[in-house]
This record gives sequence, structure tokens and C-alpha cells, in this order.
Amino acid sequence: MSVVPDAFERYGEERLPQAPAFGPGKDGVFEATLAREPGGETRLLRDYAKVPYHLSGTLDSDPAPGLTTLCLQEPTGGVAQGDRHSLDVTAKDRARARVTTQSATKVHSMHSNYAHLDCALRAGPEAHLEYLPGPTIVNEDARCLQTLSVDLDPTASVVVADVLVPDGLTGQEPFGFDHYHSRLDARCDDRLVCSDAVDLRPAKRDPRDPATVGEFGVVGTLYVLAPAASVGAMADSIHGRLEPMADTQAGVSALAYGAGVSVRILGDRSADVVDALWAAWDETRQALLGVGAPADRRY
Repeated sequence: MSVVPDAFERYGEERLPQAPAFGPGKDGVFEATLAREPGGETRLLRDYAKVPYHLSGTLDSDPAPGLTTLCLQEPTGGVAQGDRHSLDVTAKDRARARVTTQSATKVHSMHSNYAHLDCALRAGPEAHLEYLPGPTIVNEDARCLQTLSVDLDPTASVVVADVLVPDGLTGQEPFGFDHYHSRLDARCDDRLVCSDAVDLRPAKRDPRDPATVGEFGVVGTLYVLAPAASVGAMADSIHGRLEPMADTQAGVSALAYGAGVSVRILGDRSADVVDALWAAWDETRQALLGVGAPADRRY
């Protein structure tokens, strides 16, 4: 179970007069288990979806052999105060899967409480699992907590992407939200190999502080967890791909214990950050699967 930061525990004590947290339509759940026969296609063994999540089926258009795509739909139109959403995806031995969304996640303005988007990913021996949702758009006065846990076999690989767009959907000033916290914890053989968090509170933001996002307006992150890969070579190839991209600034770091690579990308426009993230993902695909990302550039 994910740990809720103290600030969000206090938000959670605020009452919601209309629909309470975990109420009808506010307690979204999606669970999936995937498996693959040797040399065959990846199949969906089990899935469970609860509103506001919906899954129409699997897509097999990915260029990577044996890889299937799950595109989650959310017909409710966005995330509201008091929403609690949970994803749980398991890729069994040799399974190859990508989980994405049909559009950006829109976190609406709030008067009280907060929204929590939780995700757990598990990858078995020689499995490859990607979680690449659309950007998270955070509106004025919103409070959004995102937590993600990864548990992978030493021979598996897991790729996670996240893009934060903090200027909302209206004419508000950028960084008009109240509090955004995104955290990832990854373990391999019960050893913690990556623990990373982005915690932004605009009321305390200093654009001169390089430890925040500085003067930039969009934040992109790519985590590549692949203990069996050549991490140094992969980090170099990603850095070489991103360095010439003038519209963004990026950093590439090797994770502890040779467990993988993390990439942070900053830019002024979401399109630029998404393009850079796609390029980093494409390099990652070449290193791990021997084939690039889908040509439609939709991660």
C-alpha cells in the first residue's frame, strides 16, 4: 500500500459535502494480468475495471514482437476532489505489454480534500512492461497525489513516463494549483533501487531555485528499470539523442545498483517535452527490445 505524505493526510480530513471520497464513481479501479507463451503473443489473462476506468480490449499494432497494448479510457471527463483511483498491472514471465490512456489526465479545480492516483506494476522473469499515460494537466487550486510502485525480476524491464502540465485548461496563470506530489518507488529482488519524488507547492515556489523547475513550465520524467541491460551504454545513447533538442533541457542519470536509468526533461511547452520524452523512449526501446517506438509518436 502506498504511503500518503502528511500534507495529503491533512487534506483527506476535509469533508466533501456532495460525494465523499471512495463514493460512487470516485473509487476507480483497474487490474490486469498478462502472460505470453514462448515466441507468441502477449494475452490478457484477467482484467477488472471499475468506473471511471474502462477497457475496450487489447491492441496489437505495436512494432515490438509479441507486445500488446492496453489503452485505458476514462469517460467521466477528469479527476475531481475526493477521487481515489488505483491501477494494478502484472506482466508474467516473458510477457510484453504497454499500458497507456486515450488522452491526458485532467485534474480539476478543488475546494477541499485531494485526488489520489495510485499505480502498482509487477514484471516477472524476462517480462517487459511499459506504463505511459498521457500528460497530467493540473488545474487551479488542485491537489493531486500520484504514487507508483514497481516490483520487477532482475531479468525484467519496466518503463514509466510522466509529464506534468501545470497551467490547467483555462486562462489561469501557470502553477495555479495548490499541491502536486508524484512519487515512484521501485524494488528488484526486494531491494529498493529507485525512490524519486516531484513535490511542487506553487505558493512556496522560487523560480531562482535550481532544485525546483526554475523558469520552465512543464516537467517530464522517464524511468527505465532494467537491471540486466547495459545501463551505461543506454544512458549515453539517451543523452546523445536529447542533447541536440534545443527546446528542452534534460538530465540522464544511472540508478543505484545498475538497475536502470532516470531521465528528467524540462521545457516551456508540453509538445516539446512530449517530443523529447518520445525520443528517450525510442532509444530505450532500441536498447531493450531491438525495435523503436511506434511511428505515431504517441507514447
